[in-house]
Amino acid sequence: MGESVRFRQGKLYGDFGLIFKFIRRNRRTYIGGIASLLLVDTLQLIQPRILGRMADDYKAGILTRSGILRYIAIILGMALAIAIGRFFWRQLIMGAARRLEFDLRGELFRHFERLPASYYDQHKIGDLMAHATNDIHAVRMAAAQGVVLSVDSTFLAASTVVIMLKTVDARLTVLALLPLPALAMTTAFLGRAIHTRFKGVQDAFAKLTDRVQENLSGIRVVKSFLQEKAEIERFQEANQSNLAANVRLVRLWGAFGPLIQMLSGLSFVIVLGYGGSLAIRGDISLGDFVAFTGYLGLLTWPVMAIGWVVNILQRGAASLDRINAILRVKPEIVDHENPAPVSSIDGHIEFRHLTFTYPGREKPALEDINLVVEKGKTLAIVGRSGSGKTTLANLIVRLYDPGPGQLFVDGHDITRIPLKVLRRAIGYVPQDNFLFSTSIRKNIEFAREDLSGRAVMEAVETAQLAGDLEGLPDGLDTVIGERGVTLSGGQRQRACIARAIVKDPAILILDDCLSAVDTSTEDRILRGLRQIMRGRTSIMISHRLSTVKEADEIVVLDEGRIVERGNHEALMAMGGLYHDMYQRQLLEEELAVVD
Repeated sequence: MGESVRFRQGKLYGDFGLIFKFIRRNRRTYIGGIASLLLVDTLQLIQPRILGRMADDYKAGILTRSGILRYIAIILGMALAIAIGRFFWRQLIMGAARRLEFDLRGELFRHFERLPASYYDQHKIGDLMAHATNDIHAVRMAAAQGVVLSVDSTFLAASTVVIMLKTVDARLTVLALLPLPALAMTTAFLGRAIHTRFKGVQDAFAKLTDRVQENLSGIRVVKSFLQEKAEIERFQEANQSNLAANVRLVRLWGAFGPLIQMLSGLSFVIVLGYGGSLAIRGDISLGDFVAFTGYLGLLTWPVMAIGWVVNILQRGAASLDRINAILRVKPEIVDHENPAPVSSIDGHIEFRHLTFTYPGREKPALEDINLVVEKGKTLAIVGRSGSGKTTLANLIVRLYDPGPGQLFVDGHDITRIPLKVLRRAIGYVPQDNFLFSTSIRKNIEFAREDLSGRAVMEAVETAQLAGDLEGLPDGLDTVIGERGVTLSGGQRQRACIARAIVKDPAILILDDCLSAVDTSTEDRILRGLRQIMRGRTSIMISHRLSTVKEADEIVVLDEGRIVERGNHEALMAMGGLYHDMYQRQLLEEELAVVD
């Protein structure tokens, strides 16, 4: 798209900066559309004068049948030209606004993709979805109807007043326009109130969307705890709040129409009374009187349009405020301004006195971590829940950034390694086994598009997923539900393992990815993984200690600190936390066998 606008961070121009920037980029389209609009308005301004001449001809007794036909032909021709002109300005201006909607939604989505994980810890998905739907729709309306109504009402109003003053009677024109200043002041007052109330409508809609999205995502939890009625009541509260916000807006907006009609009616009363007396006395002709009432009718539309313009622009401004607030958030995880000259990763990892605290929290999640993982070695991380295991993995992937000089990969500060180079070299199976609502094959091929069918099948076999495919209707091409809901927990974990290892990464991170499989399947997966892990750096996080027994080194975390380290035998000999955890798990397994 040659004229497609690209919005850049730091170049926002007030409330309507994005719209003005887009209009400048698409000025030819807008100029063509506005020219068509002005042509239509000009033709509309001629029509009352034609009707006035027809009335004068009739009064003078010179209006013949051929003259009537001529006037009819002129009016029909102008009507056709107006229709064609309206088609073109709608195509040009409305089409450009659709491109604005397309570009703005694309930019917002790209910005969502660049924002750090910490941003999503603090903002609800339903609220963000509302930005990408309702808010962008309101901005499009401002760039389409807002522009049209602004130009149309300004040109028609100014031209109509000038024509009325010059061609009919200045005194009659002034009297007819007396109600308009009161309308302008009232409109300005109500416009500010509309802006505030529309922001309330958008906020209420975002909360409603979030309530629905969260509830449907957790529908199985809702049903298993018999909380359908309670959730319906919570939805009704959000729905009622959304209704109340809209009713408050509609009640205010509803005052515009009656007010405009009343003031327009006053203008017509003045024209009929005073203008009629002028026509009777002969101060103005019958044709002038007919033309004046026609021009007054034309003037009513621009006056009414003031209300629409204010409403649309205020809504657009309120929505653009919300979009700008997101676009002004600077991505925290970005490439260093002076990146290290790294094009590939070998896999040597080193933590140097690393301390990390999540944004908004006071207590560190990790504290004074000193750890070295040699290339090709396997490190296991164990500990109680909340001890900081997953945080270590997130820092290596740079979902969160450590402080400078605390985490190194291949001797380079991780914050200076280009993100593409770093993440391309990491195969990560997160604790939250997320799958997209597409086929299993496409989920596995997610990280690479150049995979052969053989490579995918090897990854599937290593992850011990091949046997499960036989029970699925289309095998690898079976489309799974949202977040892989049609698969079991173990199948989702194994699909995620296949997705990670098919990348052939230099660093493989497995975050408690075998918790949902039975011990026999775990043994088979581990045997396959040992072949994959040979020669590459691997980090295994697990609550099940049998998974990590053969790691080159095991570290035990407790409250963000390393409290024990060594291989399995050495840790068992210490008789510390690892020993206690292992003995407890052995006892649990024995009790399970007895049951």
